[in-house]
Amino acid sequence: MPFQECTVMQSRTEFVLLASQPGANVSALASRFGISRTTAYKWLGRYRQDGPPGLADQPRRPHSSPTRTAPEREAQVLAVQQRYPRWGPRKLYHRLRLDGVAEPPAPSTIARILRRHGIPPLQPAPAPANQRFEAEAPNVLWQMDCLGPLALGDGSASLLSILDDHSRFLLSVVVIPNQQQTTIQPLLETTFACYGLPERYLFDNGPPWGTSGQPGWTSIELWLYRLGIRVSHGRPYHAQTQGKVERWHRTLRSELLGWQHFADRATLQTACDAFRERYNLERPHEGIGYALPVSRYQPSARPLPDALPAVVYAPELAVRRVKRHGVIAFAGRRWFVGTALGGEEVGIRPTSVAQRSTVWYGPLLLGELDLDSQQMHRSRVYTMSRNSC
Repeated sequence: MPFQECTVMQSRTEFVLLASQPGANVSALASRFGISRTTAYKWLGRYRQDGPPGLADQPRRPHSSPTRTAPEREAQVLAVQQRYPRWGPRKLYHRLRLDGVAEPPAPSTIARILRRHGIPPLQPAPAPANQRFEAEAPNVLWQMDCLGPLALGDGSASLLSILDDHSRFLLSVVVIPNQQQTTIQPLLETTFACYGLPERYLFDNGPPWGTSGQPGWTSIELWLYRLGIRVSHGRPYHAQTQGKVERWHRTLRSELLGWQHFADRATLQTACDAFRERYNLERPHEGIGYALPVSRYQPSARPLPDALPAVVYAPELAVRRVKRHGVIAFAGRRWFVGTALGGEEVGIRPTSVAQRSTVWYGPLLLGELDLDSQQMHRSRVYTMSRNSC
């Protein structure tokens, strides 16, 4: 059993009293007490200089620390950490720079300051992907995804997030009761009205914007194509295809959802609105060199039109109206082109290959009809010229 403090002091006192006797053999006494000669003479020296108090353990803190961070600098670090308690040292460092602090402490120093004040370090973020993609300019690509369902005090809901790929600017985060087209499409119109139209949209494969791997197109896809927005989908079961919006959701969980419980959708929406403002305007983003997302974003020059552009076909195309069940009649038989096209008109153009024709919905190539095999080979080719068909 280790000595208690009083027993240690008694042992040291006994040693120095014996060693101070005339003719005492200090080396032999040190060996019997289980200490080195250096320690023995250190205790004797302290006892002769200060008496019994000199035998107490001395503090190991240095008399001076010339490289220690100044108190006012530590106060700045602690103040910004209180504003953003879920940020790590690197983000706090760049936030201090954005706040106008000249020569803030290095991230490693900030980490030591936080530890000294009993603030545990956050779990480090996972290593970034080896292959990274970024759109070359704002509004070239938007990513969209839903997070949920989330348990609330009055039920459950989901969050619809829309993110600009280039700037990481969060265009919208909205609490929604469901993921139906009648809920999603008006929210997209609101975002388009505020920020303009992107060139391309990236989704996963789930409804309402995807068909979960089944053939055909959804109504939202066709609506976006008519607005001049190309549509692409991530690989099934590969969430990393939409890595930026997935990363945003992880940030949302870490800094907001994981620390609060929300009574209802209205409370959650208020919190998300405040967090979106902080994310865009205050939070340095590691993926863009710790810049603010708002500093790299500007609205699109393509406004949302008052009405959808009309679908016009060239005279050489045979025009067919799609029946309610997604079927057209051509060359003496019925062809399934997609239920989302019910009531719309498609154009059919012969190709240079005999017994083959392409099917178009405005600028969207739906597929190719093989009259010999009586099969339709589907496609998703999109041409930017609206009247090219």
